Amino acid sequence: MTGPHGTLASTEQYPLTPDGRYIVARGRLWRAANPGLTREERQRLVERLMDARRAMAIARRGGEAAAPRQARSQIHAARIALGGHGPPWWTDGAPDLDRHLVRDSPYAQWFADRQARNPPDDAQR
Repeated sequence: MTGPHGTLASTEQYPLTPDGRYIVARGRLWRAANPGLTREERQRLVERLMDARRAMAIARRGGEAAAPRQARSQIHAARIALGGHGPPWWTDGAPDLDRHLVRDSPYAQWFADRQARNPPDDAQR
């Protein structure tokens, strides 16, 4: 699964909603990668995303005006291909709650129950 910024994520740190559509990070829902992608497709797309992010970092340091725009475009294209941006990858007509607060969503009770069973590390101190 990809995290809020496309990186591989732990299900403990970034839980996946029961329907597999979102991960939760810092109290927000972030659209999960399309589970219909094969492992190989997903790996290729994640590598493409990481390459584009590295290109963005280089472009920012280089000072060329066009380079960051091109890298940003490549990042966006990879995110769309992974299913994290663009139209939702599910087809049942359910709304896209990407970036909504989990507490204000249909997942609020599931998340509260999960938090009660597994308090965050900082709450255990």
